[in-house]
Amino acid sequence: MMSLGLSLNIASSGLQNVEAGLATTSKNVTNASTEGYVSENAVSTSAVISGKGTGVTTGNNTLHISPPLQAALYRQNANVSGLTTMSNSLSSLSAVQGTTSSSSGDTNTIGTLTNTLQNVTSSLTTLTNNPRSSAAHSTVIGNAQTLVSNISTLSSVYQSQRQGAQDGIVSTVAGINSDVTTIGQVSKQIMLMQGTGKDTSDLENKRFESMSRLSSKLGVSFSEQPNGDMIVNTQDGMQIPTRPDQINQSDSSQSLPSSGWPLTTSNATLSPGMYYKQGDTNGGVPAISINGRDATNHLTGGTLGANLTLRDNTYPGMQAQLDSFSYTMVNRFNAAGLPLFSNGTSQPLSSDPTKTAPNGTVGLSSSLAVNQQYVDKPSLLTTNKNGDTADTTAVTNALGQALGTTSSAVTGKLAAPTDSLGPTGSFSTGYSGEQGLSQLASSLTSNQALTISNTSSNLSTASSVKTSLSTQVSNVSGVNVDNQMANVITLQNAYSANAKVISAVQSMFSALINAVQ
Repeated sequence: MMSLGLSLNIASSGLQNVEAGLATTSKNVTNASTEGYVSENAVSTSAVISGKGTGVTTGNNTLHISPPLQAALYRQNANVSGLTTMSNSLSSLSAVQGTTSSSSGDTNTIGTLTNTLQNVTSSLTTLTNNPRSSAAHSTVIGNAQTLVSNISTLSSVYQSQRQGAQDGIVSTVAGINSDVTTIGQVSKQIMLMQGTGKDTSDLENKRFESMSRLSSKLGVSFSEQPNGDMIVNTQDGMQIPTRPDQINQSDSSQSLPSSGWPLTTSNATLSPGMYYKQGDTNGGVPAISINGRDATNHLTGGTLGANLTLRDNTYPGMQAQLDSFSYTMVNRFNAAGLPLFSNGTSQPLSSDPTKTAPNGTVGLSSSLAVNQQYVDKPSLLTTNKNGDTADTTAVTNALGQALGTTSSAVTGKLAAPTDSLGPTGSFSTGYSGEQGLSQLASSLTSNQALTISNTSSNLSTASSVKTSLSTQVSNVSGVNVDNQMANVITLQNAYSANAKVISAVQSMFSALINAVQ
C-alpha cells in the first residue's frame, strides 16, 4: 500500500509540475513579441524525505537576464528614440529648404534661400539695363516678395516645429509619469511577495515592460535593491521617485499609477521671444519640476531630452541665424540707399539682438516685408528726388553695396550679427558675419543642412547598434519560440507518462480492494 501511495504521490506531483511548466511556456510564447518581456523558466526540484524521493516540488520561476546587456540596451533605446524624434522634426525643415539638382553637368539650387536671393540680384541687374520697363520693375518686386516669403516660411517652420516639441514635452512627461509610477506600484507588490517567498516573476516582467517603455522616453538607469524595490535615476544621477515613500512622503498622497506625478509641467503657446532658462521665470517657457524643484536640465536622452533640445536650442538657434540674416539684408539695402525691405512696421530697424522685433532682431524674419512704397509703385525703384523715373543710381548702389562682397560692404556696421543672439543672448550663427548676402545665405543653409544630415547619420548608426544589442539581449532574455514548442512536446510526454502511472496505480488499488472483498 505504501509503495502504491508513494507512486501516486510522485506521479501527481509530476502532473502538477508539468501543468506549471506548460503555463510558463504558454506565457512565454504569448509574450514573445512584447517589448521588454524576459523569458521565464519553470523551476522544479526533487522532493526527498529521509533519503527517499517522494516526488517533485515546483518552485518560483526564474528570469533569464544579463544586467549589463540590459542596461546597455536601455541606454541605446534612449539614444535611438531621441535621434528619431529629432530626425522626424528636422525633416519638415529639410522639405522647405529647397533642393540642389544637376543637369548637363551644371549644379542648380532650386528654392533655397541663396537661389531666391540670386533671383533678386538678377532682376535688379536686368532693371539697370531697362530702367523704364514696368515689367522689369514688377519682376524685382515679385522676386523680393518671393525671397521674403521664403524667409517667412523658414521662420514659420522653426516656430511650428518648436511648438511641436513643446507639445511633445507635455505628452511625454505624462507618459514618463505613468511608466515611473507603474514601476513604483509593481515594485511595492514585489517587495511584499518577496518577503513571503512567493513567485514574483510575473510582476518582475510587468516592471521590465514599463522599464523598457520608459527607457525610450528618457535617458535613465535602474538599480534593483535587495528588498526588491527599483530605483530610477536620470543620466546624470538624479533620482526620479517612483512612489512618494521614496522621497519620505506618504504613499497615500498619490493614487498610483499616475500621469501627473512625479514630473510636472504645463502647456504653452510659444513665440520667438519666449525662452527657458533655469532660475529665470520671465522666459515664458515652462520648466519641468520634481517635487517643486526645476529638474529640466537633468532630463536628457530619449524623446523628452530630444524635444527639450529642439525647443530650447536647435530651433531658437536656427531662428537666430535667420533673424541675423534678415536684419543684415534690411540694414545693407538701407545703407545702399534702396530700402527695398523693412521690419513690417513704421518703426526704424533696431539692431538689439535680444529684444523682439520691431524693438530688436528676435523674430524679425517673421515680420520681414517688402517696403510697401515699392509694392504700391514699383517705378520708385528708379525714381530719384528730381522725379526722373529712369535713374539707376540706387539700384546700382544696391548691387555693389547691399549685395556686394567687398570689405566696405560687409564689415563694421554692415557685418551680420554673429554672437549674443536670441532672447537670452546665448546663441551664435557659427559662421563669419563679414560675408556677402549670398554667402551668408549659403552659410545659413549649409549649417542647418549639416545639422539635419548629422542627425540622420547618427540615427542610422545608433539604430544599427541597437539592433545588435537587441539581438544579444534576445539571445539571453528573449523567447525562442522553437525551443518553447520543443519544451511543450517534452512536457506532454512527461504528462502522458505520469498519467499512465496514476492510471496503473488506480487499477492496482481497485484490484487490491476487490481481492480483499
